[in-house]
Amino acid sequence: MDINKAYHLIETKLLIWLRELVRLLPNIIIASLLIVLGFYVAKLIRKLAQKIFHRFTQHDTITNLFSSFVYIVVIGITLFVALSVLHLDKAVTSILAGAGIAGIALAFAFQDIAANFMAGILLSIRRPLVIGDLVKSKDIMGKVITINMRDTIIQTFQGQLVIVPNKEIFQNSLENFTRSGKRRIDLTVGVSYGDNLDKVKQVALQAVKNMTVLDPETPATLFYTEFAESSINFTLQVWINSTEQPIFWQGTSEAIMLIKKAFDENGISIPYPIRTLDFAIKGGENLADALKQSKGGKEL
Repeated sequence: MDINKAYHLIETKLLIWLRELVRLLPNIIIASLLIVLGFYVAKLIRKLAQKIFHRFTQHDTITNLFSSFVYIVVIGITLFVALSVLHLDKAVTSILAGAGIAGIALAFAFQDIAANFMAGILLSIRRPLVIGDLVKSKDIMGKVITINMRDTIIQTFQGQLVIVPNKEIFQNSLENFTRSGKRRIDLTVGVSYGDNLDKVKQVALQAVKNMTVLDPETPATLFYTEFAESSINFTLQVWINSTEQPIFWQGTSEAIMLIKKAFDENGISIPYPIRTLDFAIKGGENLADALKQSKGGKEL
């Protein structure tokens, strides 16, 4: 190839680029100013977003996540506007189309992770549980150790650490035993049909007043619930001043011991199961009479 011809082609191309650069120079200056201004505004908006989100959740991770997301959105808008000023609309369209396709693909690939992630965000905002709470979700009961973005770690009473996906906690019922500051013990007890029920109620309620973990602000209650086969059953409800499980077990044990002692001192019996055997077709005949008839009326 002729050197002069090649030189001429290069010179022509450079001149074309130079003319385009001069023509677009105002747009480049405006786009540059927009980018600088956009980054500055994005920082201000991120600080404002941190203050706003901090009012809804005390979780620093959530606050930083949302504020960073807002920051990235503002930066993205700024870049798209700058590209539009430079007449690169096709590039903007291509970027948006690619981002949409990539977003759909990622949504299908990581839908479980995304569901747990969103559940973690909602849990952080609603705050139905915090670290240290005693909770029960489905069959898992224990103390909350860690709340992550994707899962929550619960330590059971046996010491095992159970990792529960946040989606499971958010979608299922959750019992929080800590929020009220106290717990109720429900004891089911049976007494003999021959006992005086008014006396039983008085003795049982007086007995549990000596519990060391009793909540003094909430009196105990007693309700008779059924006529059972061998006893009349009642439910005794006692509130304790702690939500901790060891204190709950201590209170249950203490209530049982005090009621048993009070019943023994007052002659109130907790009967064993009793079975009555009836040997007559129509009923009402005991074993001795049935045996007597079977022997032809002879005494045994």
